[in-house]
Amino acid sequence: MLDHILSILIFFPALAAVLGFAIQKDSIRAYGVAVATVEFALSLWLWFSFDSDVSGMQFMEQLPLVPAFGINYILGVDGISLFIIIMAAFFTMIGIASLTDTKDEKNMIITLLFLQMTMVGVFVALDAIVFYIFWELSLVPMLYIIGAWGGPLRVYASVKFFLYTFTGSLVMLVGMLFMAYFYFQATGTWSFAILDWYRLILPESFQLWLFVAFFIGFAIKVPMFPFHTWLPYAHGQAPTIGSVILAAILLKMGTYAFIRFSLPLFPDASVFYMYPIAVLAIIMIIYTAMVAYAQKDIKQLVAYSSVSHMGVIILGTFALNVEGISGSVFLMIAHGIVSGALFLLVGVIYDRRHTKMMSEFGGLAHVMPRYATIFAIMMMAAVGMPLMINFVGEFLSLLGFYQQSHILTLLAGIAIIVGAIYMLAAYKKMFFGIVTNEANRNLPDVNKRELVALIPLVIITIWLGVYPKPILEPINNSVESIVQLMHDKSITEEAKSRIPNLVKAIEITRTSAQGAN
Repeated sequence: MLDHILSILIFFPALAAVLGFAIQKDSIRAYGVAVATVEFALSLWLWFSFDSDVSGMQFMEQLPLVPAFGINYILGVDGISLFIIIMAAFFTMIGIASLTDTKDEKNMIITLLFLQMTMVGVFVALDAIVFYIFWELSLVPMLYIIGAWGGPLRVYASVKFFLYTFTGSLVMLVGMLFMAYFYFQATGTWSFAILDWYRLILPESFQLWLFVAFFIGFAIKVPMFPFHTWLPYAHGQAPTIGSVILAAILLKMGTYAFIRFSLPLFPDASVFYMYPIAVLAIIMIIYTAMVAYAQKDIKQLVAYSSVSHMGVIILGTFALNVEGISGSVFLMIAHGIVSGALFLLVGVIYDRRHTKMMSEFGGLAHVMPRYATIFAIMMMAAVGMPLMINFVGEFLSLLGFYQQSHILTLLAGIAIIVGAIYMLAAYKKMFFGIVTNEANRNLPDVNKRELVALIPLVIITIWLGVYPKPILEPINNSVESIVQLMHDKSITEEAKSRIPNLVKAIEITRTSAQGAN
């Protein structure tokens, strides 16, 4: 069974979703929770069976699909993708468990299970066409979730989300087709296998425009400035579970794809575009943080805050060294945990008051002390407080980019402080002071069902902030192999100087140690 664990993780929720149509409406919640729990247990089994000392792909599966054109069903997992898969299973489980009474709950749960299939597929696919299929299929369930269960502007938000991401994906597909053609020109055989493409060394001129083709598709998904305008509408109109999955998992597809495709395939182009992308990331951090500060809607504030922190992930990714990329991968996990928790918390108060306007609240700490405590913990994690999960990822990301540019790193670090300002201001407005609105005076505190969803997130936030080694070690090993591959493939002197040679560093360390002895 372990030989096909990745296929099981992909297709088990899809099969369960199909069978879900035969389940009675009054039993669908229990059925959905059971399916999601089994999926989460399988993902944990994958982790326990994973060899953290191995940097390459594990649990690989391969099945020919269209052999004449080198299209194969190839799956694999490494330290970069492992924990995002676990997080996808975890949030699907707690998302279904914490669903409030909603119209057509049965179809919502079935849609979430189909969405889980596509999310896992993206993070384990090692064939570009298979990757692209899962990438595109992920749009359909989210389009349905926003369009069917969203707010008053749900149709506009869902269509804008779909058009932006679908257009970017088409440009990315063109880049994939050219990569397969270049592989054919070099070897005489067609292949869409990503690991085969890693062996190609392309001229810098080809790398530059191919990098742009992939960049457009990935940047829209992140979303990077100036492609970010679809996200606030999607978050603002999506139901709570839609915002949670979008922030925790779907946005990570773009940042993950940069590491899986752009960096190892186009190392010279990655160095060439490093500073322009870093500037976009810093604009992303500063601009969206300022917009977040101006928000009166707490959900929109969390949404813009999410975009701002994604900028730090991009900065770490394009540090092009082990510290920065490992930090960005860890921050993907941290951002998913924290932003997912914040959207769940917004959903808790919205269920009680049916408003997200901060002016409608005040003094909630007196009325809902448990809610106020959990919100404070996740808010402090979001602003990067030491000993909490975000701090580890942000510190490593900035440390990595500091090796490339001191000034840009300083700007990014200062910009992160803005996040603390608007988060603390929002918390003060909602939770401190006296209760001024009578509608808030008798609000019930978080119940057992909500605590079951939120307490594990609090524990993970503190645990991985204090002791990140279980996550960082396998991530670091896989990132080292990516960085070494990038250095070995670099053809320009600029790229070779910017991307560290880890083999040489190890040799120098050994020589120094022998000399000391």
